[in-house]
This record gives sequence, C-alpha cells and structure tokens, in this order.
Amino acid sequence: MAPTADRHGYWGRPTSTLDWCEENYVASFYIAEFWNTVSNLIMILPPIYGAVQTFRDGLEFRYICSFLGLAAVGVGSWCFHMTLLYEMQLLDELPMIYSTCVFVYCLYECFKQEKSISLFPISLLLIFSVSVTLVYLQWKEPVFHQVMYGALVACLVMRSIFIVTWVYPWLRPLCYTSLGVFLLGFLLWNIDNILCDTLRASRQTLPPGVGVVTQFHAWWHIFTGLGSYLHILLSLQIRSTYLKHRPNIKFLCGVWPTLHIEPQKTS
Repeated sequence: MAPTADRHGYWGRPTSTLDWCEENYVASFYIAEFWNTVSNLIMILPPIYGAVQTFRDGLEFRYICSFLGLAAVGVGSWCFHMTLLYEMQLLDELPMIYSTCVFVYCLYECFKQEKSISLFPISLLLIFSVSVTLVYLQWKEPVFHQVMYGALVACLVMRSIFIVTWVYPWLRPLCYTSLGVFLLGFLLWNIDNILCDTLRASRQTLPPGVGVVTQFHAWWHIFTGLGSYLHILLSLQIRSTYLKHRPNIKFLCGVWPTLHIEPQKTS
C-alpha cells in the first residue's frame, strides 16, 4: 500500500484504512487518486446500459440487479478513490460483497423454473452479507474483506467451470475470457501493492503519458470491471439458453459486447 498522502487536497487528510499506490492530489486538487477514480467509468456506464437492455428484453429482475450492483460498486469505488475517506471506502467495499452475492444467486439458480424465487439460498446469502458487514464495521481489517470477497469469487469460478465443462461447453470461450481478464486485473492489483515503491520511483523519471500506464490499480478496475461484466453476460446466456430463449451477443459500436434476446421464430 502507498504511504500517507504526500499532498493535501479538497477532501483533507485521508481517513480510509487503505491508501493506494497512486500519488495523491497530483492531477487534481479535487480528486485524491485521479486515475484510480476515472477508471471506474468502465464499471458504471456499461452496466447501466446492460440493465436497461435487460429490462427491455423482459428478463428476470435478478439480472437487472446484477448490472446495477456492478454499477453501484463502480460508483462507490469512484467516491472512495476521489476522497480517500473511510465512509466512502465502505461505500466501495461493502457493495462488492452484496453485488457478488447477487452473481452467486443468479449462477447457482440458473437451472430453475422461470421467475422462480428460492428463499433458502437468498437467506444464506443475506446472512452472509449481514455477518460480513457487522464484523467488518467492528474489525476494520481490509484483509478480512478481501478474503470474504475472494470466497464469493471462488464460488463463481467453480460453478462457471462446472457449467461450461458439463452442461454448455460451447460457452467456454466466454467463460474463460471473463475469468482470464479478471485474473489479469488481480495480478496487476498485487503488483501495484508489492512493488509500489518501485512504481512510484519510475513515475518520477518517465514522461507523464507513459507513467500513467504504471497505475496498476486503475488497470485492476478496468480488467475486473470488464471481467465482471462478461461474467454477467455468461450468466445471462446460461439462463436464457436454459429457458429456451435465443440469446445473441452483439457489439455496441463494434467494440463493446452486449446481450440481446432475439424473438422466438414462429413456424
């Protein structure tokens, strides 16, 4: 982790339990970690579009919640990195738990009747979320949050691999792309933490435009945001295929993947 902020800005001294490797208040007096902040746009704008498209296609509300949950994480992370205040840190970290619980529910309930609601897994995930929240509010240890979040992600990985191995093997490319992109972000997150002093020193000698590339926590946002978005598309494809819809991935502006449900063919 980065040392205490070198400069002071609009939001005052950081009160968060974490201060990342990007130098504080360098690019803007009003944004503590500029690149770590704006990189969250990838977790805000595309999921909002996905939620709207899911609503238009008349798909289940749980998937609208998945997209909006990812957007909520992006907004919380934006607020956290912009201010480095403890309250905003919670707004970032706790929605990570809540939204991933929605992902888990969607993926583990994908082979059920349409619009069915299973109270048992909902109760388990609700108890888990509340327990993590209460413990984390009392025991302000970031590693605890990271382990709990990692446990949920592990559940998603195992379930995804099982489905694309034994049920829908034609979805392997999407599954492994989502997983690979997410793991790349996780790798860069670790490099940013472990080699922070080296990265900070390199930015003093590199041209500003090149030094931005070494903001690996911002890349973590980009890659995990994309990986999470692709996971929601995977979950939607699994569910839509099981319900005998006609899911079709299209590319917005020829670049960004979106999922559309084609109307059923009539004989």
